[in-house]
Order: sequence, then C-alpha cells, then structure tokens
Amino acid sequence: MVARYIFRRILVGTVQILSLVIAVFFLIRLLPADPVSRFVGLNSSAEAYAQAERNLGLDRPLLTQLGHYLGVLPSEGPGLLQGSLGTSWVTGTPVLTEIGQALPITIELLTFAFAVALLISVPVGMLAALRPGGAADRGVFAYSLFAGSQPEFWWGLLFVYVFFFVLGWAPAPLGVLSPLTSPPPPVTGFITLDSLIAGRPDTLFEVLHHYMLPVATMVFILSGPIIKMVRQNMVRALGSDFVLYARCAGLPKGQVARYALRAAMAPSVTLIGILYGFMLGGAVLIESVFSLGGLGQYAIRSVLAFDYPAIQGVILVITAISLLVYLALDLIHAVIDPRVAYG
Repeated sequence: MVARYIFRRILVGTVQILSLVIAVFFLIRLLPADPVSRFVGLNSSAEAYAQAERNLGLDRPLLTQLGHYLGVLPSEGPGLLQGSLGTSWVTGTPVLTEIGQALPITIELLTFAFAVALLISVPVGMLAALRPGGAADRGVFAYSLFAGSQPEFWWGLLFVYVFFFVLGWAPAPLGVLSPLTSPPPPVTGFITLDSLIAGRPDTLFEVLHHYMLPVATMVFILSGPIIKMVRQNMVRALGSDFVLYARCAGLPKGQVARYALRAAMAPSVTLIGILYGFMLGGAVLIESVFSLGGLGQYAIRSVLAFDYPAIQGVILVITAISLLVYLALDLIHAVIDPRVAYG
C-alpha cells in the first residue's frame, strides 16, 4: 500500500513537472522582452539581428522550439528527455553544469539553517505551549513578530556589521571560502562533503565558519514562524481528548508529551517543507549579502540577461526539488498518521 502511494505521488509529480515546463516555455516567450537585442544591441543591423536570432533558435515556430527543447524533434544537441537543460546563451556552458555548481551551496545553506532552526524552535515552542499566556509564551510571541518584521537582507547586513566589523568573530562575507584558500577536489559538489573526502578538516572548519553568519541570519528569520506553528499545534494537542484521557489514565508526563508532540508535528512539518521549497529561490538576498554564489543569485543573473535556457533550467530544478521535499513530507505524514497512505 505504501509503495502504491509513493508511485501515485511520483506519477502526479511527473505530470506536474511536465505541465510546468511547457507552461514556463511559452510564458517567458510571451514577455515583452527581446533577448536578441540584448545580445546584438539595439542599433545592430538587420543582418546581424537575423543571424543572432538563428543562432539562438528563435527564428523557428514556437512548437518547433518546444520540440527541440524537449528532445522529441531532431536538433543540434540533446533535449530535456535526454537529460540536458540546454546551453546558456550568455556563457555557452551547459545549464546543468552551471546549476550543478550553484545548487549545492544553496542546499547546504538551507539544510544547516533548517537543522539549527528545528533544534531551537521545537523545544521553545513546546515550552511556550506548556503555559499559554505565561511569560515564556508572551516572549515567544514577541520574538516571532520581531524576527519576521524586517527583511532578511537587513538582518544579514546587521549581523555582518556586528559580528564581522565590530566584534571580529565572523569572516568577511566573501563566499564559502577565503579567496586565498583553494577548494577541495570536486566529488559530490558539496564543499563540506568534498572537504571530508579530501581529508582537509581545516577547509571544512573554514567553510562552516563562513556559513556561520548566513545560517544565523536564516535561523533568526525562520525560527519565528516555526516556533509559532509548533506552539499553536502543541496547545491544541495538549487540550485534545486523547491527551486528557492519557493524563487521566496516569501515564507518565514524558510519554504524554511525546504523544502530544507527535500530533502537533504533522502541520508543523508541512510548514517546514513549504518554507524549504520557498527558500530554494528565495534565499537570493542572503546569498547576495554574503556573496555565496548560490542558485538564487544564478537565477537573478539569468533573468536579467534574458537567458531563457538558464531560466527554464532553474525553474525545473527548483520544482523538482520542491516536489521531492513534498513527497518526503507525505511519507513523514504517513508515518505519523498511517491513515494518510490508506486515504
């Protein structure tokens, strides 16, 4: 039954990805933008414009362009169905290669940030739920409003000023490594794992040191809504009938708390998954402040350059990862509540 549930979710996700690819392909070409003029200039001759249009493949009908992009029609190179995202119009490099260089940075940043945020938010939310209206509950409410009241780039700049410029505890916001440090040989693409594989603990420590401020910035922003969600669901769970029955039955407080936490974490996990998918492309401001060179910055550069293959590749990758995250959430929900898989 679980295998059938997973297969059904993968099938639905595949249809969603294919529909989004086709929709994005047509929508970006309906925008009032002229990528050909972006490359040849506004004062170019008609011959130069026509040559650039042919080189970019924009002189063909839209359905023919779509067929070449998907790989169902013969073209100069492989298409999407053959595992290619096309070639960047700006750099001439395969889009998959460029995304493979930028994506691991964003994944590492988000994973570290969400891991720390969960370690902080779940206990704090549970503590606030034990006494609704108490001092801890009021403090959590004030912190949640305060943390989410300003944009993340402002907090990033403030953290840089305080912890780098004033206190000197953090490194300069110049990327994931110092300009004088050579990166480890790429194996997985994730610089933390590659540092471990290469046996370079000093490089690993430097990477974690450079991640310190961007992760702290994201934790400060993300922990507010997660704490509020955990607190609200925990209050609701503690007041539910099955918890009251468990207390009346004389079960230990720790066991009752575990039951309540299990019931409270289902909607909280949903929020975490939505935030993770949103921050895949939404972390661009933090990446820009700390010069990380992640997927968000790559997406912004592609949009500003009218680089259609890169834009399509970024959207496809973000969508695929988001669907995988949502599939993992569904599986976690099925573990927490087996009725989900049998519904």
